[in-house]
Amino acid sequence: MTKVVRIGTRDSQLAVWQATWVQELLKEKGVASELVYIKSEGDIDLVTPLYEIGVQGIFTKTLDAALLSNKIDIAVHSMKDVPTQLAKGIQEAAVLKRASYKDILVYKEEHVPKALGYANGIWTMDHGPWTMDYGLFATSSVRRKAQWLNRYPDHQFDNLRGNVNTRLRKLEESNWHGAIFAAAGLERINLRPEKAIDLDWMLPAPAQGAVMVVCREGETEIFNHCQQLHHNETAICAHAERNFLRQLMGGCATPISALAQIQDDQIFFQGNVVSLDGREKVDIKTTVPISVGAAIGTEAGQEILAMGAEEIIEEIRNAGK
Repeated sequence: MTKVVRIGTRDSQLAVWQATWVQELLKEKGVASELVYIKSEGDIDLVTPLYEIGVQGIFTKTLDAALLSNKIDIAVHSMKDVPTQLAKGIQEAAVLKRASYKDILVYKEEHVPKALGYANGIWTMDHGPWTMDYGLFATSSVRRKAQWLNRYPDHQFDNLRGNVNTRLRKLEESNWHGAIFAAAGLERINLRPEKAIDLDWMLPAPAQGAVMVVCREGETEIFNHCQQLHHNETAICAHAERNFLRQLMGGCATPISALAQIQDDQIFFQGNVVSLDGREKVDIKTTVPISVGAAIGTEAGQEILAMGAEEIIEEIRNAGK
């Protein structure tokens, strides 16, 4: 008789939704499971900005420890939070079908979209008399902040931490014009406000919108159960984006963005690196046959470094010393 699979999850609403999704998918395959709630260090500290904590694995290492100590059988993570190098003894068991990869702006006042150059579902830099010369926004992501400042250099940012519920509440109580969120995080738990617009011009974090399931190495039965949930196209794209990040040796403290999409047996890849103040940006776009696979991320990473991204990354590293 197959044992009941223990699914480890953080206790935030979004994390529980993702773990419950995995539980339901396993049930459809005839696999019984139960949720095991684990609090992570990243959830406990809601004050220190992400880039000051030592971000690699901050939302995954507690679950990794529980997995390696056999307290759980699998862990469910937002893939963008997972270090590009998994902990020793842990393997990827499945990547689930991706939801929206986009970032969204949740705004407080009706004039904000038009003032930013958004009207009738279209973004434009030429927004004439509605130019928003001053704006105060919030995010904990240096990537989102850097891309925003590249587009709107006169705006200001405050730090915003906490789970999505906490961040929405803080926005409502603040004097900010708006705050930036991942679309998937709000949409999955039905919390996307009416006053929200997709930031179509903003490239996402590598693997944003994807969910990864991990298990212990050597657990063949558990691995095979999870492989039934695996979505290959999402995995190719998410790994291409993570290879780009890994090639650039970046983390959450470096404004590195990437997006891979598959269409007509081709992979369309976009990536960029932006300075912390938004003043410098290096972009890359390329299209390759799907047979190249996730390796396109490594190739694009090597190319963008030669295009000037290496200088931006080095400057960011030196600023942190």
